[in-house]
Amino acid sequence: MATTQIYQNEGNPALIDLLDGGTLRILDIGCGAGDNARLARSRNPDRNVFGITQSEPEAIIARAHMAACWVFDIEKDLPDALRELKFDAMIFSHVLEHLREPAAVLARFLKLLEPGGVILIAVPNILSYRMRWQFLLGNFEYQSGGELDRTHLRFLTYKTARQFVLPAAEGLKVHYYGVTGSVPLFVFRRHLLPPRWSASIDAWGCRHWPNLFGSQILIKASTTS
Repeated sequence: MATTQIYQNEGNPALIDLLDGGTLRILDIGCGAGDNARLARSRNPDRNVFGITQSEPEAIIARAHMAACWVFDIEKDLPDALRELKFDAMIFSHVLEHLREPAAVLARFLKLLEPGGVILIAVPNILSYRMRWQFLLGNFEYQSGGELDRTHLRFLTYKTARQFVLPAAEGLKVHYYGVTGSVPLFVFRRHLLPPRWSASIDAWGCRHWPNLFGSQILIKASTTS
């Protein structure tokens, strides 16, 4: 059944950064209101981005940035109009943690990738320092978004995401496995440190302690050519 909830944000720049510049035909699974499509096309207007959502209100907004947007449950069979298409890249940005059978969904959609095609995956890290602090305070309240989104069926970490996603995507070659996030610099970030210093510290922390400072886990993989 279609939902009326609208997921709308600034997109996922760190994930879109993993797209090769010449990637032109993209399928965004769980596209929300088309924010990643808008971001991808802002970097290359020649890109044709297609989307899938369960929300008709989302689809109406997303179609302004997309070649087409379908409304259906991705845990069910693909519509005939989609079965005949092929894509250079697929995006699963904060989608897999919402699914009952993510492995089955991945296997179904991988058939739509061209040989050598790329799949980009982002999932939240439940053990980031912000969440650890909340747990330490005894807080575990479901929310309308973020790591404790009430529609999440699984909670993943930097370590368990590898076990959860990669076996499901058997046959893929992994090119990148990392995180984005920040180190808690508090007042130093706002008043004392230049932005480039803050960014360098964040990158260093995420590289050395990804399960502590990473807020989301990013994966880039490709099919065999």
